[in-house]
Amino acid sequence: MPLSQLTVHRHDQRKQALITLSGEIDLESAPLVLESLERCLRDGIRTIDIDLTPVTFCDCSGLNAFLHAAQQTTVAGGTLRLHHPPTTLARILDLADCGFLLLGLPFDHVPCPLGDTPAAPRPAPSHRSLPPVPVLSGDVR
Repeated sequence: MPLSQLTVHRHDQRKQALITLSGEIDLESAPLVLESLERCLRDGIRTIDIDLTPVTFCDCSGLNAFLHAAQQTTVAGGTLRLHHPPTTLARILDLADCGFLLLGLPFDHVPCPLGDTPAAPRPAPSHRSLPPVPVLSGDVR
C-alpha cells in the first residue's frame, strides 16, 4: 500500500497565514496538517486560511485535525477557515453538520458538495412534534 503524500505550503503576512495543502489527507498525513497549523499559532499567527484546492482526498482524520486546530485557534483568539474543500470533505462536513465551524458559513447553510444548486436553509427543528423518548430504560432507582 503506497504512503499518502501531502505537501504543505505556508505564506505569512503579519498575523495572517495562507496554508495551501496539496495531495491526500488521511490517517497518515493528518498529523502533518495538525502540526503545521499548531506551528502557525506558536508563531503568533491568528488568522489562518487553508486553501484545499489541490487536495485530492480528505477523510474524517483530516476533518478531526481541522476541528482540533480550529478549536485551538479560537482559544488563542484567532480564526481558521477552510477554502475549496474537496468533494469527500464537503460530504463529511455536510453529514457531520459542522461546516459552519470551518467554512465560515451560517449555521443553517447546507453546502453543495456535488456542485448542485444551493439547498434551501434548513427549517428550525420543531421539538414539539417529536414524541417523548425515555433517556434510560429499565428500572432505575
